[in-house]
Amino acid sequence: MKILFILNNFYATGNGLSASARRTVEALKAAGQDVRVVSGPNDDLGGPQPYYRLKWYHFPLVQPIIDAQGYHFASTDKKILEEAIRWADVVHMEEPFVLEVNAYKIAKKLGKPVTGTYHLHPENVFSSLWLGWCKTASFLLLNAWRDLAFNDWSHIQCPTQNVCDRLVRHHFKAKLHVISNGLVPDASIRPDVPPEDYLDLQRPLKVVYIGRLSEEKDQPTLIRAIRHSAFADRIQLQFAGHGPKAKQYKRMAMKLYEDGVVKYKPEFMFCTRDELRALAAGADLCIHCATTEVEGLSIMEALQQGAVPVIAKGRHTGTYQFALDDRSIFQEKDDQELARKMDWWLSHPQERWEEGKRYIKSMEQYDIAHSAQALIKMFQQAIA
Repeated sequence: MKILFILNNFYATGNGLSASARRTVEALKAAGQDVRVVSGPNDDLGGPQPYYRLKWYHFPLVQPIIDAQGYHFASTDKKILEEAIRWADVVHMEEPFVLEVNAYKIAKKLGKPVTGTYHLHPENVFSSLWLGWCKTASFLLLNAWRDLAFNDWSHIQCPTQNVCDRLVRHHFKAKLHVISNGLVPDASIRPDVPPEDYLDLQRPLKVVYIGRLSEEKDQPTLIRAIRHSAFADRIQLQFAGHGPKAKQYKRMAMKLYEDGVVKYKPEFMFCTRDELRALAAGADLCIHCATTEVEGLSIMEALQQGAVPVIAKGRHTGTYQFALDDRSIFQEKDDQELARKMDWWLSHPQERWEEGKRYIKSMEQYDIAHSAQALIKMFQQAIA
């Protein structure tokens, strides 16, 4: 089967959509499929390039905001798109943007089936523009995506049930498939038995947040929760990621240290994949406060390393589905509930260690090979 993926920026780093697309393409190729990509160029000129390469499009005035998100938009080149789409048996859209809308018009003219993945919520877009609070704007944008893009596609991949439920509420017409973006299988590097000092509650307790430093990830809820924690003076906060809110969040976290709430300086870092594995495997807790999240690859990878999570539950986040019970779920933005859940886990180290084993096991069902097979069936249905 000849599968064509279309997206603006296949090679963006630090962007979950692009990372997911790259992994999915590799998984489909490993499953024996012929996959090509239409995208803007890889800025690393020494690295791989998309099979069909488009030029970048630069937006007046707002381009610095787009750059701060680590993303770019590609220009529509109808000649390249037509060549690519003629080759394909099925065309798969990764975004509901102008490029994909134009590509669909060509696919329709050529009689090619079109599918898509719902990768991001309108709130993800408006959070970057400081309008994440505006429900009307998000409602209107989701309806625009539905009417101008998604309703033209025959099948849509929903990475979580939370996404599927939202699309049903908004009357999306395509056939919806709940298929995880999937995890690359990665053996846990956590030792079989706890470190010698693991049960010592006087040692630094590592509380980790892995994710972009942006409004929708809501790191401030964790920072505020530390002030309510009985273990505050023993918590070592570690943030892995970068993003537009980096300076603001660093100041907020350092205020904990300056006020004497914590005795260990909060640490901020941007890690390689191996460094993230080590960080997660050594964490006492891994916190995820995002108020807008389609799935949450970063927390999935942490759970694969045996990290015990406390995850925000909200209307537009599907990540809490990975929690094994309510001890690892708190209501979004509720820093006091988050502190209570953290304190329970931190005061029960033996239970926490055993729970980490359960999380390692729970992630096996999200093997990206399973996701690839489910997508292949979806593509076959679209072609049929």
